[in-house]
Amino acid sequence: MWDSGGAAGALPRPPRGWVVHARSTTIRAHPESLDAGIALIRDEIMPEVLDLEGCVGMSMLVDRMTGYCIITTAWQSEEAMNATAQRVQPLRERVADVLGGRPQVDVWEIAVMHRDHNSAPGACVRATWVRMAPEEMDRGIDVYRMGVLPATQEFEGFCSASLMVDRSDGYAVSSVVFDSQEAMERCRAEADELRERATREAGIEIVEVGEFELALAHLRVPEMA
Repeated sequence: MWDSGGAAGALPRPPRGWVVHARSTTIRAHPESLDAGIALIRDEIMPEVLDLEGCVGMSMLVDRMTGYCIITTAWQSEEAMNATAQRVQPLRERVADVLGGRPQVDVWEIAVMHRDHNSAPGACVRATWVRMAPEEMDRGIDVYRMGVLPATQEFEGFCSASLMVDRSDGYAVSSVVFDSQEAMERCRAEADELRERATREAGIEIVEVGEFELALAHLRVPEMA
């Protein structure tokens, strides 16, 4: 999972046929190790990763109560992402050692990306993981793009939203960035209602919903709505 806030500056739409991909590392960390992990990624890991060819950003989400954290990198293409796999492996191991958890790695296609404005300190993210039949993935993306996204944009404090998918497994994750924890909490009931309506329409199963602090946001993913 990743956040859809990012560095300042408007970005153009990607060229036709350009598909952005992402690699996420999920770690159930010791909560007391989170600040050290954030500092390591911000000061050492992120500069090195952003310098890799084809990398278009990096983010980190954390839940300080549970230690659940997700570090995500975005790439111009699947080829660029795969070409870096061996180079990022030791970096991932360093982060896992500091956080005190075992990493789980997932790869995604970024199907939808819409940014109203860039995130700022204090931003938070609500992430929703869903599962559907692989052959229904295109329909699920359409439901998100044409129904869920327009409604989500009306939420108080909306900053940005994205949808990442794993077509082979029928797995997807939506993330919505809010300007603050308070804004995210105030729209929780509306979000629950929208989620239930979308799952009925698209015939999908909700796997998990999580709320996170946006600890690091440095993404250059263009508009893909």
